[in-house]
Amino acid sequence: MSNTLEGKVVLVTGASSGIGQATALALSEAGARVAVGARRADRLKTLAEDAPSELLVLELDVTDQQSVQDAVAATIERFGALDALVNNAGVMLSGMILDADTTEWTRMVETNLLGSMYAVHAALPHLLESKGAVVQISSTSGRASSAASGVYAATKFGITAFSEALRQEVTTQGVRVIVVEPGFVSTELASHITDPAIQAMAKTMAESMRTLQPEDIAGAVLYALTQPDHVAVNEILIRPTDQTR
Repeated sequence: MSNTLEGKVVLVTGASSGIGQATALALSEAGARVAVGARRADRLKTLAEDAPSELLVLELDVTDQQSVQDAVAATIERFGALDALVNNAGVMLSGMILDADTTEWTRMVETNLLGSMYAVHAALPHLLESKGAVVQISSTSGRASSAASGVYAATKFGITAFSEALRQEVTTQGVRVIVVEPGFVSTELASHITDPAIQAMAKTMAESMRTLQPEDIAGAVLYALTQPDHVAVNEILIRPTDQTR
């Protein structure tokens, strides 16, 4: 990647809402050709209508390796290259470990961790060719774990570990690896929590501060991707000013 995104090809996962949606729009506004993937393809079609330039809409389930490979192949077929992957798809199903519904654990591990790994695996040959970039949307939970977020944090710690190994493997070949760790962002992420007490706690915490907006994180992604080729911004930790932990 160079310091302009004009004509560059970027694949964004989890683009149907929140950070993914804002990032796809910001990339499109910066002149990139953007492929957007998510399970809710109907939302992506609406997003494509709002975008300043053409978006390639892809129905994508990151937990399905074939779906991921197909999305990368479709991006290459349409645009002829891949310059950056923004791994944003994720779920946060917070809850205590005792009496947990462990199917929620499986869903988080498959979506947040394995899903991002599958996407890197499918995209990497093309990113090596273009000397591109991988952007991993992680979380402050990838640095500090806390009660009721054990499994979510485990997936985000996992992303950090995987990303550092990836960086060491590909950085001398010109591929940059960027981990973005947002604190509280105003998205629908917490609305998927099934435990009413934990969901109420998340809502109270969010209301106690001026939360980040998805566009704030999109700005951080753009900043990292538009640095000169010899500059790798490997990690961006970005919290609301009011967030203490």
